[in-house]
Amino acid sequence: MKPVDLHVHSNKSDGSMTPSELVMLAAEKGLRAFALTDHDTVDGLDEAIDAALSHPGLEVIPGIELSSEYMGKDIHIVGLYLDYHNGDFLDKLHVFQHSRVVRNEKMCGNLREAGIDITFEKLQAEYPESVITRAHYARYLLSHGYVQSLPEAFDRYVGDHTRYFVPREKITPVQAVELIKKAHGIPILAHPTLYHMSGAHLEELIMDLKKAGLVAMECIYSTYTPAEEREMKRLADRHGLLYSGGSDFHGKAKPKLELGTGYGHLFVPETILDDLKACIS
Repeated sequence: MKPVDLHVHSNKSDGSMTPSELVMLAAEKGLRAFALTDHDTVDGLDEAIDAALSHPGLEVIPGIELSSEYMGKDIHIVGLYLDYHNGDFLDKLHVFQHSRVVRNEKMCGNLREAGIDITFEKLQAEYPESVITRAHYARYLLSHGYVQSLPEAFDRYVGDHTRYFVPREKITPVQAVELIKKAHGIPILAHPTLYHMSGAHLEELIMDLKKAGLVAMECIYSTYTPAEEREMKRLADRHGLLYSGGSDFHGKAKPKLELGTGYGHLFVPETILDDLKACIS
């Protein structure tokens, strides 16, 4: 049975590899399929799907990972099998992306007040064609000598609790599910254990999302312990949701985390993908 990886990032958001490079790596690793799920953008999908034409045994799944907010927490919703050329979907995605630009301009202003030579234009020039995230700020600060490590960049400058951080306007998880549904995609709640929510609050979130059209939960993930994986599967079963799984591969941005295998023990069987594909209308 071949593995799949349904949560992967390229340099179109905060990964380090191009979409084409991801295709080559996935083929080398013998994956049956991987989903390109960049943060809040579909800009890498055409490149990845075109590159996969040279690898007939490999499927590239058009996807996205949307950032949303619930009870003060950053909640991520993955979408698979998007009709990513859908005009209504793209219009709403562009509005969402604009809020990120506004946030980035404010954050750059804050960092300049700290004596850092940075503008949004300089970030874009250094990371062309990427959706700028805090990971890009951290890399910029490191490469320009303002910090000694990426964790230091988050601790001192771009983390949630620093004086320079600017939160951006976010959609709700329900709105993220609805946006994915507009593109005829499969909405999936990403890595629920990372939100550190109480059991009751997580159950409440899942019930709200299920009403909005949630199809699956990420029940297999790179950082899960065996006990967490079992609990996530029980939770999905209890709410009638399918399983999904992925590495959350970012390349150099997450050292030692590998495509398809995570930190060495990840295995997402192709049967999980078969079940998800069966629910596509």
